[in-house]
Amino acid sequence: MAHDDAAIVKVADLFDPEPTTWGLRGDPYVWRALREHLSGTDVPASVDEVVGLLYAAFGELVGHDLVSDPASSVYREQHAYGGMSSGMISLDTWRERLIPMLAERARKLLEA
Repeated sequence: MAHDDAAIVKVADLFDPEPTTWGLRGDPYVWRALREHLSGTDVPASVDEVVGLLYAAFGELVGHDLVSDPASSVYREQHAYGGMSSGMISLDTWRERLIPMLAERARKLLEA
């Protein structure tokens, strides 16, 4: 990526488009909260830095460390908007699919 482009690309840009499938009902709300939370943050220079930033932001917003917390899901009332599993966040989906998806988008962006 050209150096001039790096300053204008924000981490929030990695969140578009949204995934077509989620783990649990709270996941899209966390996705959108992360995008908003990182809207003013420039994309770091490496994929590892991007992933670190995503894990840290996820921990701040959800209150769980995806690396050290073995739970497969958690409930967060602030992401409960109705429905049987409302407010449930799939930590497994974030670890196994959503964070890797964002990391891959960052990799493609940084290699461009």
